[in-house]
Amino acid sequence: MIISFNGQEGSGKSTISKKIAEKLGIPWYYMGGIMRQKAGEKGLTLAEYGKLRDENPIYDKEIDDYLVELGKKEDAFVIDSRTAWHFIPGSINIYLKVDINEAAGRILKALSEDPTRKNEDKKIETPEDMANSIQNRRLADNERYMKYYGINPNDESNYDFILDTTNLSIEEVLAKVMEFIHQNR
Repeated sequence: MIISFNGQEGSGKSTISKKIAEKLGIPWYYMGGIMRQKAGEKGLTLAEYGKLRDENPIYDKEIDDYLVELGKKEDAFVIDSRTAWHFIPGSINIYLKVDINEAAGRILKALSEDPTRKNEDKKIETPEDMANSIQNRRLADNERYMKYYGINPNDESNYDFILDTTNLSIEEVLAKVMEFIHQNR
């Protein structure tokens, strides 16, 4: 069973997808971490690597090829990726969404609590700044995916299960997602 997670920034997709993999005892892949690694190899921040990806499709193709190969060689894993639903046919596709203001607060809180996570855009100091940054990233990502592949990763019709996490705890989200997975094994 392959389960792909996508969702809006701050929706809990990374946290939940990792916990689901742990509960199911299968590997977890985090494409954001892989992109950070690729950016670091080039001496770039994630934001700089994102701009590079906007300008040249070869950098997105590098990530996409990884997804395709992963889907071919493994048959049980959880993946946090904006495009796995597209590149790994037959996966269970889950989309988590959240109110943008709630997302901004969650992300700022996570940045302040975890020294290993860093705010690469030093201009972001307030929830309003973060909400604007999230909106700008959503627009840039959507434009890139439409331009390169003709897809919209935020189109909810691409997913088997959609959950708004705005007013839910991590435990509540986890329970609802696990219930869906068990019903659709």
